[in-house]
Amino acid sequence: MAEPSPSGRYGRPAPPLRDIGPVLERIASRLAARHSRAFSLETVENYVEECSWLLSARDRVGIHLPVLVERFADQRLGALARGMGLSPKPVPEVLFVCTENAGRSQLAAALLRHRAGDGIRVLTAGSEPGTQIAPVVLRLLAEQGLDTGGEFPKPLTAEAVTAADVVVTLGCGDACPVRPGRRYLDWDLPELSGLDVESARAVRDALAAKVDALAEELLAAESSMT
Repeated sequence: MAEPSPSGRYGRPAPPLRDIGPVLERIASRLAARHSRAFSLETVENYVEECSWLLSARDRVGIHLPVLVERFADQRLGALARGMGLSPKPVPEVLFVCTENAGRSQLAAALLRHRAGDGIRVLTAGSEPGTQIAPVVLRLLAEQGLDTGGEFPKPLTAEAVTAADVVVTLGCGDACPVRPGRRYLDWDLPELSGLDVESARAVRDALAAKVDALAEELLAAESSMT
């Protein structure tokens, strides 16, 4: 059984907040059961602790922190297991990265999930994540009957990059680490913040065109292999 440590780029995790300590223990217990074939309880506890530290450092509302910690830790552990070959990877994975993980990356991810369904796994991250998804993104998606599916801004981690087959960057510069064997795309589109609604819709439509082309390519390649 592999016993990796959480990503070293953040240093040693700070102790979790005392008032949510018992909650974090319950989260770790649930995730340890879910990921028992790949990781030990100690490894899971380390990831839960680090995720709590990373998210609480972003001034998130305390009442929502445990829910976000569990989602974030689950995503990281799952990505790590797939990237290390410890669990199946049945479909291609695409990681969208922007600076705050609150605008273009979330919009692109929602569009790809709608376009590809279960045929492509979609992840998002930010080099300097914000605290909530931008209202303009929610509006642009709602206009098409879509939503973000419970997503939230989260830090870019090595696990997400390792699991991804395609990494799409949207204005985050050189913040995304390069891993051998991954395909990198840079979609140069304007930031949504500060745009009038028509300009924001134009960005959405441009993203949709790129997303459709990528989905068509990945789904066709996957179909040819089965």
